[in-house]
Formats: sequence, structure tokens, C-alpha cells
Amino acid sequence: QVQLVESGGGLVQAGGSLRLSCVGSGWTFRSNTVGWFRQAPGKEREFAAAITWNGGTTKYSDSVKGRFTISRDNAKNTVYLQVNSLKLEDTAVYYCAVAKYLAPVPTTVPRDYAYWGQGTQVTVSS
Repeated sequence: QVQLVESGGGLVQAGGSLRLSCVGSGWTFRSNTVGWFRQAPGKEREFAAAITWNGGTTKYSDSVKGRFTISRDNAKNTVYLQVNSLKLEDTAVYYCAVAKYLAPVPTTVPRDYAYWGQGTQVTVSS
């Protein structure tokens, strides 16, 4: 069983930045792709970014590309999501998740992820 704990969310003005952290437990976390997803009120959970186990490959949704950066430090069992140039539409609960399967390219599909954290709220104000 993998436990995931997200932190770093908060209230920020449009154009601001935050760094989200996802701390995981165990070998499964260090050896698998980790993704960040987000869910706004009344909307489906959507993919934001993901990173392979060694950080060698990253993937971003078109809506966050160029503004968000995912990275990981396996020695600290932590995956980060640096979110810059925040927009009102980035307001959501942000979740990290660990993929079910190893793959050379990170999957963007929520059902391909086995373990999920409780989420951290990001609210962007005008």
C-alpha cells in the first residue's frame, strides 16, 4: 500500500506561484510514474503533469505546459509541482497519484493510476 500526502496549496493572486509537494511511501512510489491531476468544482478530474520513476520523461497537459514544472527527488520520496503564472481557471483540488504500470511515457489517464492522495486546494483570485 502506498500512502501519498500532498501539501503546498493555498490562496494566491492571478499571476502568482506555488510549489506543491507529494510525499509518498515505499519502493512503489520511488519506482513508478507519479502524476498530478486536478479537479475543479463540477468538473471531471483532469491530468496536469506526470514524471517517470527516474525523472527522465515528463508530460504536461496543453493547459499547463510552459507554466507548470514537475520534478522528483527519490531520496526524499517527494514529487513536486511548481505552478507559475497561475490563472483563475487553475483553481482546483490538486491530487498526486502513482501509476499502476511501468511505461516509458507517463500515462495521462486517471484509471491507470492506482494510489491517490487526499488532495491540496489551490485557489486563484483576481
